[in-house]
Amino acid sequence: MNPDITSDAAIIQVMPAHLANKIAAGEVVQRPASAVKELMENSLDAGASHITLRIKKAGSELIQVQDNGCGMSPEDAVSCFLRHATSKIKSIEDLDRIRTMGFRGEALASVAAVAQVELRTKRMQDETGTLVRIEGSVFSPTVPIATPNGTLFSIRNLFYNVPARRNFLKSPATEFKRITEVFQFLALSQPDIAFSLHHDDREIYELPARETPSGLQERIADLFSVPVQTLIPLQEEIAHVRVKGYISKPDFTRKTRGEQFLFVNRRFIKNHRLEQAIQLGYGDLLPRGAYPFFALFIELDPAHVDVNVHPTKTEVQFDDESGLFGLLRGAVKHALGELDISPDMTYEAGKWMEKPATTRPNARTFGYQELSEKPVLQPNTNSGWTAPRQTSQYVPPKRSDDLFLGDFQKANEALYKGISSSEQPPETIPPPATASPTSEFSDRVWQLHDKYILSQTDHGMAILDQHAAHERILYERFLKHMTAGQAPSQHLLFPQTISFQPGDFALILELQPDLLNLGFGFETLSGRSVMLTGVPADIPPGREEAMLEEVLEQYKSYRDELNLKGRDNLAKSLACRAAIKTGKKLTDVEIRSLHAQLMACTMPYACPHGRPTLIRISLEELDKRFGRIGHMETQGTIKRR
Repeated sequence: MNPDITSDAAIIQVMPAHLANKIAAGEVVQRPASAVKELMENSLDAGASHITLRIKKAGSELIQVQDNGCGMSPEDAVSCFLRHATSKIKSIEDLDRIRTMGFRGEALASVAAVAQVELRTKRMQDETGTLVRIEGSVFSPTVPIATPNGTLFSIRNLFYNVPARRNFLKSPATEFKRITEVFQFLALSQPDIAFSLHHDDREIYELPARETPSGLQERIADLFSVPVQTLIPLQEEIAHVRVKGYISKPDFTRKTRGEQFLFVNRRFIKNHRLEQAIQLGYGDLLPRGAYPFFALFIELDPAHVDVNVHPTKTEVQFDDESGLFGLLRGAVKHALGELDISPDMTYEAGKWMEKPATTRPNARTFGYQELSEKPVLQPNTNSGWTAPRQTSQYVPPKRSDDLFLGDFQKANEALYKGISSSEQPPETIPPPATASPTSEFSDRVWQLHDKYILSQTDHGMAILDQHAAHERILYERFLKHMTAGQAPSQHLLFPQTISFQPGDFALILELQPDLLNLGFGFETLSGRSVMLTGVPADIPPGREEAMLEEVLEQYKSYRDELNLKGRDNLAKSLACRAAIKTGKKLTDVEIRSLHAQLMACTMPYACPHGRPTLIRISLEELDKRFGRIGHMETQGTIKRR
């Protein structure tokens, strides 16, 4: 015990309001997207029919939300910044029937504690509006002003007085992606309301109100790159629960869960178990690692759900989550069965296709069990037309069986560059005979199941994973390109215009210097589009146009799941997408090229993700497996072990 403190001294004191608000802000306002969510939800609760969001510097400089809602009186304009001040609930019973977006009365007080806030508001019946300024929980005098009906909130310099929190913000691209995600799920939850989003004075979204019966479907098309024809309507109702919305067909999937939206009474929620129920509803129709798009709305009596779990209000608890799990899984199966997707579907050219019509009962007469049957796979070898490429020395494509006949250099270029070129990259490895005279690998090589490569070594055998090996080669090559620049590039004869989601477009701009160093060529256009004019020379023929989008998807997946950042993530993402895949048959010359270039890597024994590229099996291990240790073998008059 401190001797300076007497037994009757009061050491527990109530914290000042501004200190309590600043501490609470750490949980309520975690990043700019948190502030955006709170302000836009307030606009929805105010009955707005049009909401505009303006952002500068990914929210670190300015967050501004304007609406045409009911507005506030001069007294309420001040009271709204007081802690635990709210118009949403008045008694403990109100917690059991919450239908508004906000109700805790914490957000505005928390924001005002860590930012410079300005509020302009006016009710329709008032002649003048009210201006309130507050900085670090300190109010300036309130003054009357001329302003339109509704409310305009401006938040400047978020976390200006909390340097540690400001320093821990992610990159502008990441923070803007989070803001875009908030904007998307709020706009999706209210298709009958108009929304707009501007970032650094650039229009990102201008969404009109969709008040027709197909309004949700139209809003999905407005927000996401989801073709309307890929959407399947879903509607189920039992007892006090109703589920409606859209799911995507099995041939339209993503590599991440980024475009999966679940709402409870129009409130966006995150619930892994319910998301798993939807995934299970697809059964075997989804390939591994593929995630469908869905936007599903659960409507139920508020008494059966608790939204007062966390200040962010995205975590909720149901009184019968198991029943809801079964309902969602069955509803997805039912929707797919109504569309007659299973089992009369076939998988061709990477898409689910309808099989020729046959006489059969409706899928629903067999119940949901039918959906668990695996569809018949009928691979289609027709790769379709691809845009020709313009290069310094363009050579028309040859047949696959004679593409690699000829000298080693041509084979090496065909394998690793996908196109003939008069310029040899500095890291190209000569044939093994001259590149590594002391190599342990012999000329005897075999490809196993178009996946592994077997080779005899001085002391046994080696088994090489062709995809992992090529991935390691490309990964180290791409890292060098991003450091040195001026990577070989293939120029597209017909440039392609690609539109991106706002978060992906911001990511493109952030990665632009490194993408250019890797060999991508593109120009940014108005809106969220780029014109792709070139791709790295290592990209396999026929995949040039899709590669940029695939690399972005892989980059986001690695960033979110593995926490990879910067150039390392980009090199791994491009290497993963560009490396030769399982199922590609290689010639002896290609195999030797793969061996040689792998052995020239700084770390040849593991792919960029840590998986082994090759394993060795010694003669001693083989002898043990065949029981030859200690066994005497007689051949003529000579005894051998």
